Amino acid sequence: MLVFEDMGMDKQYGLIFDLDGVIADTESVNVRATAKAFEELFGLKDLKAEDFEAGLGRGAEEYVKAGARAHGVELTDEQAGAAAKLRQENFLKILAVEPLAPYPGVIELIEEALALENVKVAIATSGTLEKSRAALEAAKIPYRKMVYVNGSDVKNKKPNPELFLTAAGRMGLTPERCVVIEDAPDGVRAAKAAGAKCIAVTNTTTANKLAQAELIVGSLEEIDLDGIIGLIDG
Repeated sequence: MLVFEDMGMDKQYGLIFDLDGVIADTESVNVRATAKAFEELFGLKDLKAEDFEAGLGRGAEEYVKAGARAHGVELTDEQAGAAAKLRQENFLKILAVEPLAPYPGVIELIEEALALENVKVAIATSGTLEKSRAALEAAKIPYRKMVYVNGSDVKNKKPNPELFLTAAGRMGLTPERCVVIEDAPDGVRAAKAAGAKCIAVTNTTTANKLAQAELIVGSLEEIDLDGIIGLIDG
């Protein structure tokens, strides 16, 4: 239970969620969608989630390039664009017929934050508008009540901080008043470069690869708004 008199109700706080690997397990869908595209376009098979780790959070083209590179194939920009396009088509087809459950603790944390006047909430994802919106709707995330920044809104992908700077700006906050929840090393680096605090969740990779974050958890069930606000206030 939050103790409102201790929170400093005149202070404003921002909570910024990454999507893939934080809100829901979209990464397993990403891998399946990309593997199907790679087999059709390049004849590549036997792709694994680890193959794409170097491209996590860096946009669709860098994601597919990382997966191909893990198999000794260097894609041209044209090939990467074609693979990213087919990957998105496959992703949307999968979500159209399969449920996408949010990770434990996500909905509760979002609802708790949205209920408070001095806490603003944002989604900030490198995914395209169409792809990220499909994932948010499949997971039943109330994103229309939140600031929503996607890869179509920015020029520079993570580890560049533009995504999180844009989210903080749209919330009317400085990054120092925000906590970013991330699951990937480049996402953590982007949050830190923006000047925000960062909580990393080990849904996608190991804790040692997320060491720059102020707090590392195994699940969002381990954190609450009291802890987030304490992290911001230092």
